[in-house]
Amino acid sequence: MTARPIPLTRDLVLIGGGHAHALVLKRWGMNPVPGARLTLINPAPTAPYTGMLPGFVAGHYTRASLEIDLVRLARFAGARLILGAADAIDPKRGRIHVVGRGEIAYDLASVDVGITSAMPDLPGFTAHGVPAKPLGAFADSWSAYLAEDGPADIAVIGGGVGGAELAMAMAHALKERARTAVINLIEAGTPLPGVTSTSRAIILGKLGDLGVTLRTGAQVTALTAQGVTLEGGEHIAARLVVGAAGARPWSWLAETGLAHSNGFLDVDKRLRTSDPNIFAAGDCANLTFAPRPKAGVYAVRAAPILEHNLRATLAGSALREFRPQGDFLKLISLGGQQAVGEKWGVTLEGDWLWRQKDRIDRRFMDRLAAFPKMPLPHPPKGAAKGVVAELRAKSPPCAGCGAKVGPETLQAALNNTRLPTRTDVDRLPGDDGALISMGEQSQVISTDHLRAITDDPHLFARIAAVNALGDIWAMGAMPQAALASVILPPMSAELQGRWLEEIMSAAAEVFELAGAAVAGGHTSLGTEFTIGYTVTGTLDRGPITRSRAKPGDALILTRPLGSGVILAADMALKAPGQIVAEMLATMATPQDLAAKALKRAHAMTDVTGFGLAGHLLGLCQASKLGAEISFPDVPVYEGAFALAAKGIQSTLAPENEAAVRPHISLPDDPSVALLFDPQTAGGLLAALPEAEAEAALAVLRERGVPAARIGTLHEGPSVIKVRS
Repeated sequence: MTARPIPLTRDLVLIGGGHAHALVLKRWGMNPVPGARLTLINPAPTAPYTGMLPGFVAGHYTRASLEIDLVRLARFAGARLILGAADAIDPKRGRIHVVGRGEIAYDLASVDVGITSAMPDLPGFTAHGVPAKPLGAFADSWSAYLAEDGPADIAVIGGGVGGAELAMAMAHALKERARTAVINLIEAGTPLPGVTSTSRAIILGKLGDLGVTLRTGAQVTALTAQGVTLEGGEHIAARLVVGAAGARPWSWLAETGLAHSNGFLDVDKRLRTSDPNIFAAGDCANLTFAPRPKAGVYAVRAAPILEHNLRATLAGSALREFRPQGDFLKLISLGGQQAVGEKWGVTLEGDWLWRQKDRIDRRFMDRLAAFPKMPLPHPPKGAAKGVVAELRAKSPPCAGCGAKVGPETLQAALNNTRLPTRTDVDRLPGDDGALISMGEQSQVISTDHLRAITDDPHLFARIAAVNALGDIWAMGAMPQAALASVILPPMSAELQGRWLEEIMSAAAEVFELAGAAVAGGHTSLGTEFTIGYTVTGTLDRGPITRSRAKPGDALILTRPLGSGVILAADMALKAPGQIVAEMLATMATPQDLAAKALKRAHAMTDVTGFGLAGHLLGLCQASKLGAEISFPDVPVYEGAFALAAKGIQSTLAPENEAAVRPHISLPDDPSVALLFDPQTAGGLLAALPEAEAEAALAVLRERGVPAARIGTLHEGPSVIKVRS
């Protein structure tokens, strides 16, 4: 008897991708809690590692080397990742508000959102200053400033260890580029509090050696576009002003109703806030039982306790107490590859200490970037013939349109099947929709569904809706109505309601924007999360099909290729998170503006599971024409070429290529394999008269559509010639 899948019954939501939560994700992936759905909410697909920031500023590390890839971590943990900033928690209702997304329900939550060094109360700072934390915006600003030419003038507000490290790192980087620099480190009180007198002397000496001017007892009163104004009226010229004066909590934390100390959430020995269903860790938390300075080392040490207690709360077992260490090895970068270190009052200095810090930092990042290889499934004893071969010969099937039945298999089945006919229904051979005649009125209807490509029901519902609308847009119809078909994995009734609420709200957003109404649908529980839509559209003239293209027509593609490769790499934990996030955002964007700009096309189709080559061949065969395309002109998602070069491909790609190979002429370039890559919510492929192509492209680009002209149709056999 087949074992029943474990139903989902509880929602655990991690707010923020801080160090503690990153480690929780890694540990969770090694041993997930059965029945719990894990969600991470974070504004970006990556989170910077603070320990390597001075090294990045100084030029010792690339930006990528200090970024924790939350997309890959979430995929490994089986968690959904919601890209957005949380700005409110309602503990009474169990809801978290995310900017641009709405409310997310939770049964158990944890907060690790870090701190900010923004100074909203300082006049002019919001307009002219850059906070050192959060690190993403600062890293972007620094990279842009460093790339400029000419002399540099910089002011760093805050003479603590963090401000001094940044000032020294900036001075070193500018010196390496032979740029003249004037850097002022401004401190209202005593500089470098909390370090030994020996460490202070070393750091002050290094600041002097690097030409950094330290101004103590200097109170900043305002910022302007020209620099900093001090109390008393003195003005310090600076085109880059960085705020590094201490740690400030995010203002919304104090409005949650949770107990806090100056905005930092109070937690007990078990890392629980005043609400037992909300935990907190990292710099945003105040350890009421053992106050400590804000340092990433405490978040790292707290992670195993936090992870255990989240598990224990979900399962109803005993919690553990967090015992932070009394002191830790402080390693302070000195600009170049040197550092000063101190612990228990002892201070040391040297380049060997920087190498030690480098090893510690890289080891931490390696922990979050290395994932154990998942073993192949063992075939059950007594399995039918062919099971072992199928399991060993194939990778796990791709999701999205990469899960389609292969084109040759599908065509053979259709050829051997007698389908009933009606005079008022035209199947439009070669097109994915049907034309229904109702007197003088006509309507198109199409259906599509996808296996989940993301664990976020809201995002997946948007992508599935855009994908289903593709056939309607490609036929020149106005979307009219949609019926949803949803298969949820096993879960409790309460979670069913939560998932369906997210799915239907996302579907309503997409279809309403397209001018269509969601009229109903069907739901069921199954082994795999699947969303599909049946969509109708109205026509004010004859449909655009694949069979009416003309010789000389220009071919325009509205969206990049490569989603199949990137999704396959994402499944294998080999795709950079930023690339995955950008691609999913594009896939979730409706193509109504593109369809309107292409209304005068002679022929059109959407590029989905059979890849660009397969869908173009279908257009050529339906119109009895040949095609020539310029592969360098074909738009491709960032990162797709690099992933394909590593041998990564969708499981459907070989069947796509086999179906098209007899009808295509390819250059000796392995990257052209992307022509067979199955696309999910792919672009529209339109054949337009040559005279109208450039005007249409201009309109598309004006509307923000990444369209490109990729080739031309011509008389002759239905063969595709690809030029490199």
